[in-house]
Amino acid sequence: MTETATTKEPNREPIKASEIDPKFKYELSRMHGSEKILRCFQCGTCTSDCPVARYSETYRPRTIIRMAQLGLRDRVLNSDTLWLCAACFTCTDRCPQDIEVASVIRVLRNLAAEKGCVPIVFKEQIASVLESGYAYKIPDLRIKKRETQGLPPLPKGNPASISKSLKGVKFLENIEKKSEQQ
Repeated sequence: MTETATTKEPNREPIKASEIDPKFKYELSRMHGSEKILRCFQCGTCTSDCPVARYSETYRPRTIIRMAQLGLRDRVLNSDTLWLCAACFTCTDRCPQDIEVASVIRVLRNLAAEKGCVPIVFKEQIASVLESGYAYKIPDLRIKKRETQGLPPLPKGNPASISKSLKGVKFLENIEKKSEQQ
């Protein structure tokens, strides 16, 4: 079985004391976007209103916030469910404590990306962007179909410009180091 968001559920395992980093929530509270994380009292409004949570058995914004509050740094950063957030900000709009839940999740994603914990689908997508300038490889069949229908050719991507714009992004540096080591 391949590792996917539905199979990689570290929050289902019993918590060991060695996993807890009591400083993590305070680190998060000092980062832009997650300053209000300590206000969360786990009412569940973020999850009950979340359009993704309605269709996912694993994605629960409330659980992600609680794991961060408990100091379960590695569990939350290694969780594929972290990447299911659609960034629609419904959770933020409805939070009675005015917590920017979607922003906290963005901060956690950034920390996970810096650590290299990114689902393969996103790694493949960034590799495609860096290689071609497009998020996905455009099949030759589609290009030929455009030609037969008299449509103009697709504009050329500019991967050099994209690479230049992304210079210094830790996630990309981690990917480059890993590919050099292999």
